[in-house]
Amino acid sequence: MHLFLVNDDGIDAPGLRALVRETLARGHQATVCAPAKQQSAASHRITLTEPLFVEERDLPGARAFAVSGSPVDCVRLGLLNLVDRPVDLLISGINDGYNAGMAVHYSGTVGAAMEGAINRLPSVATSLHHQGTPEMIDNLARLTLDWAERYARSNPPPLQVLNLNAPCVAPQDLKPLVYAPLDTGNFVDGYERRQAPRAGMYFWLLSGSRTEEPQPGSDMDYLQRGHVTATLIGNPESLSAERFAALGL
Repeated sequence: MHLFLVNDDGIDAPGLRALVRETLARGHQATVCAPAKQQSAASHRITLTEPLFVEERDLPGARAFAVSGSPVDCVRLGLLNLVDRPVDLLISGINDGYNAGMAVHYSGTVGAAMEGAINRLPSVATSLHHQGTPEMIDNLARLTLDWAERYARSNPPPLQVLNLNAPCVAPQDLKPLVYAPLDTGNFVDGYERRQAPRAGMYFWLLSGSRTEEPQPGSDMDYLQRGHVTATLIGNPESLSAERFAALGL
């Protein structure tokens, strides 16, 4: 298969590089098209009024491009102008931090995967707790490719994304994959007000944002219990446990 790999943490992020290694180790072809710098929380933003600069990167075994725009820009530009052969599967990640619950609405990782789904590709978003170790990243890369290959063979409906999240748990202690709906707990954060000597008032988003307590049976609940979680996002006709079970993951 020919895999299109993207993320929102930037082309040098460890999670993306782990996916590249696992993709090539399985004998697949890989095209990497990722932001030149950090683009977290970009959601589905598309660049309209600025040029997109592209730099081809040396990544053994894969074609790789660093793009000055958003994760969705990377997918659109990559699929329309940069790939040199048909793509069979798109994977976005591995993100540094959960894209579970309400975070999916802000996520550049999920936005890129959704853009792949809009372009009629089987598309997967994959994320790991922000304190995940290199061992956990490599393990999630293996699991992601396992599930992504099966997902691609299942002929998923258009406009659907398989969204995976893994907790900060050693591979040998990781609990099984479960299908779980998105938690609806809101973020509990805010902004710190400051005053610049000449420019005036400004604000910083507070670091270490928290969410409300997760609802029982939600993806955030299962993540706290040590499970890998899967959620189907997008196509309203397919967002059910029964549809997920039919995928055979």
